[in-house]
Amino acid sequence: MKKQTVLDYRVILKSDRRIGTDEPCYVAECPTLGLADDGNTPAEALENIQKTIKFHLECLQQEHQEIPIDKPHSEFTTTTQISFSPDRYTQYAY
Repeated sequence: MKKQTVLDYRVILKSDRRIGTDEPCYVAECPTLGLADDGNTPAEALENIQKTIKFHLECLQQEHQEIPIDKPHSEFTTTTQISFSPDRYTQYAY
């Protein structure tokens, strides 16, 4: 039996809209690996990104490439507020 290793990767999940149909969806991004996938629900988006990550790691392994390791428990994620003076032409992307 092959030895199994569990790797932790940060995943950012956000609501979005599908291009073309403008239907709501959820996007899951893995910044460490530069991967993204989507789904109709948060659970589906997470399931899809897990499959994408696994496939990507298997490809890297087959190509004898290094496997990037995320360190989500040794990093601190926060937000910050910035004072900004919009003019009448300023548009915000949501």
